[in-house]
Order: sequence, then C-alpha cells, then structure tokens
Amino acid sequence: MEQDYRRLSDKELVLRAKRGDQLAFRIIYERHSAAVRSRIAPYFNWSADIDDVLSVTFQKFFSKLDSYDTERDLKPWLTTIATRTALDHLQSIKREEEKKEGIKHKGAESTAEGIEILTEENPEDEIINGEEHERLMEFIEELPSKYKEVMKKYMIEELEYERIAKELDLELNTVRTRIRRGKEKLAEMMLRGEVE
Repeated sequence: MEQDYRRLSDKELVLRAKRGDQLAFRIIYERHSAAVRSRIAPYFNWSADIDDVLSVTFQKFFSKLDSYDTERDLKPWLTTIATRTALDHLQSIKREEEKKEGIKHKGAESTAEGIEILTEENPEDEIINGEEHERLMEFIEELPSKYKEVMKKYMIEELEYERIAKELDLELNTVRTRIRRGKEKLAEMMLRGEVE
C-alpha cells in the first residue's frame, strides 16, 4: 500500500491529506523534508535549530492544508514557508539573547572575584520548559521500542552517538539510523498532534 502512495503525485497526496489520511501526510513529509532542510540549513549553526524549523514548517503547512491550491507546485510553497519560518526563528533567537543580556545586567551580582552571578529566575520559562519536556517524553514513550531507548539517550540525556552505541551495545551506524528514523517518527507524531 505504501508503495502505491509513493507513486502518487503531490496533488493527489495533498487531496488525501486534506481528508485526514495519515499515510499521505507521512509521504509528503518524506518526499519534501530534504529540500526544506537544505533550504533552511544555511541560516543556522546548530542542527537542533534546523530540526525545529523543519518541524514547524510542516506543522504550518499541514495546519493550512485546506487553503492550499493543489494546482500550484508544492515544493516552492513549502520552501517559502520554510524561509519565513527560519527568519522568524532567527528573530526569536535574537530576542532571547537580548533578553538574557538584559537579565544579566539587571539581575547580576558580582562576587568578590568579580564573577557575575544571575540572581533573577523566570518561573514562566521554567514552566514552559517543563511542559515541553513532559510533552517530548510522552512522544518518546510512544515510539517503537527499538527507537525509544536511543532517542531517550540522545534527546533527554544528550549523549553523543558513540556513547549511546557503547551503552546500548549497538553499531555506530545503527545508532545513527535509529536516531534519524526516531526524529522522523517524532516529527510525524507532533505533526499529527498539531493537525488533529
């Protein structure tokens, strides 16, 4: 069945996705995620930012699916959304850095050695981070078991590939593959959660 879907045009996939067909969503993502990633990669130094923008791009696309004109080419529309999303993300990074700088100067105390210590904590940020962490954990728990352990070690414990391979007694290439597939599956799960 999946092979049949892979033969469908973008237009046919979008029409099926509009009816809530989850396999159509997945094929669209798989077909166009590399092009979207290559469009946004030059904007960022960190792969985590690229992954975030990639995910948000597809969330935006799927949430606006009803307004998409199926007579238009899909790739240019997706890459336009990706570029705008990347610019928005860069702006939010800049605002966050400015905010941190402001807090640093406003709420810092100097020790006798002249080292600045931040004295202000933002409880709102802690709550948001806690909610995001909890949501991420829920998604990871829903992953098939062969991806679950690898993704916990990669995303929660923030271990390097080599360390994960050693701890789980796996080949390095297996770890790389499982992390890549785990990210894809998490993105699909998050996208489904966004459009339902």
